[in-house]
Amino acid sequence: MKGISYITDEKNYKKAVVIDLKTIEQYHEDIHEFIDVLVAESRKGGEKISWEDAKRTLKKKGKL
Repeated sequence: MKGISYITDEKNYKKAVVIDLKTIEQYHEDIHEFIDVLVAESRKGGEKISWEDAKRTLKKKGKL
């Protein structure tokens, strides 16, 4: 895809991606959805808390 480059290691494995700002502007929603999926995948198997505990924590931090 135009506007996207990869940074590779010495074995030519892709390690990072660089996205041109114009490309981000053009595909804003798609890129944000992709990032959301990456975050969700990275949290699989992580600690789970109840909704009540989450609300309590958010209230303590003044976020709710």
